[in-house]
Amino acid sequence: MSERKRILIVDDEPQIQRFLKPALVAGGYAVAQAASGREALRQIDEFQPDAIVLDLGLPDMDGKTVIVHARQTSDTPIIVLSAREQEAEKIAALDLGANDYVAKPFGIAELLARVRAALRPRRSQSPDAPLLRIGDVVIDVPAHRVTRGGAPIVLTPKEFELLLLLARNAGRVVTHRQLLAHVWGPAHVEDTQYLRVFIGQLRAKLERDPSEPMLIATEPGVGYRLSEPP
Repeated sequence: MSERKRILIVDDEPQIQRFLKPALVAGGYAVAQAASGREALRQIDEFQPDAIVLDLGLPDMDGKTVIVHARQTSDTPIIVLSAREQEAEKIAALDLGANDYVAKPFGIAELLARVRAALRPRRSQSPDAPLLRIGDVVIDVPAHRVTRGGAPIVLTPKEFELLLLLARNAGRVVTHRQLLAHVWGPAHVEDTQYLRVFIGQLRAKLERDPSEPMLIATEPGVGYRLSEPP
């Protein structure tokens, strides 16, 4: 029997802690809790979680500070909890290294799905593998070739770079700023309209129905997520 995955919940709201821990334990996870940033950093070191569920509003420090400290020593997936209106906060957290976010109020089924998705890439293909597979899409990295269902898909160099970055972060949100900085350079981090055009071109070439994308999902106001179609 495999060891249970360890989840650290960082939130100072007792009601969140009360309903999250039993739900995660019932889902088969071992759970630790922290109600402050300082305690979270101690637990990250001692409990060594496989994933962290992190509220940004902590009593002693900004949750983004926890992300910065955690990322100095660990690549543990971090799922941020934030209020729906905190769009700028979510984007900042993702740019600092968080893997995903769930907007408050949220359902436990949604959170559990995010936890499973955050853990999945760590158990499957390496992002540095020469071949990346998302559903029936295969990316041959050294050859700069892409196929869907065995049929070749012709991409421009920028389209290939964009798809590759999304694929190397499959299952997690990649922000507009991260995509633009990586593919077009820091001078273009505000050119979101330009990015939308290229995402549209990728969908036209890769999606079964580009008007209802299943492969490249939009996270409104935040970025995009590459997911394996159901």
